[in-house]
Amino acid sequence: MSGRLGDEVSRDLADRSLTLLIPLGATEQHGPHLPLDTDTRIAEAVATAVAADLDDAVVAPPIAIGASGEHAGFAGTLSVGTKVLSDTLIEIVRTAGPEFDRIVAVNGHGGNAYALRVAAATCEAEGRTLDVWSIRLPGADAHAGRTETSLMLHLAPDAVREEDAEAGNPEPLEELLPKMMETGVRDVSPNGVLGDPAGASADEGAALFAALVADATTQILGG
Repeated sequence: MSGRLGDEVSRDLADRSLTLLIPLGATEQHGPHLPLDTDTRIAEAVATAVAADLDDAVVAPPIAIGASGEHAGFAGTLSVGTKVLSDTLIEIVRTAGPEFDRIVAVNGHGGNAYALRVAAATCEAEGRTLDVWSIRLPGADAHAGRTETSLMLHLAPDAVREEDAEAGNPEPLEELLPKMMETGVRDVSPNGVLGDPAGASADEGAALFAALVADATTQILGG
């Protein structure tokens, strides 16, 4: 198998027992130096790497517009909101055929968390399971800082505008979150960065990415 669901032919999937990995990202500002689809690229890259390590796993087309209301006011940001996102995931699970005996959302955007919780709970109540893996890196900064910049320098260096990188609000996310969720990211960081991209490197990104893939693979295999 290719690893990409879209590359497969329907009849070749019949009577299979497959794990479907759904990359879940966002289209939202990532400061002055990272592309709008940063979260989607990272989620899809993790899902693709995990699928390569598993037997009978395929990667669905990514859901590239998520719940990003907190980034409203920055040009280019799109959001479908929590309800639409959760409903979308629920419908995918409801309509997925018996060839998909396991469905896992591979989430690259923190703002999608509530939609994922609602979707997973609804699917469980209906007798099917939506498993969720979300990016977690201890000590990582919150948004468009050194962590994401390093990951993107590893995954898509041509998409990073290093010359435009600048520090944002360095306060811990747990301190910023109440105001950020009430009034948006712009009120806590005018340039949209939560952290500082200084010191980011492709080598650091490669190590971070390997840690993400290992974490996701371990969770999925153990689930």
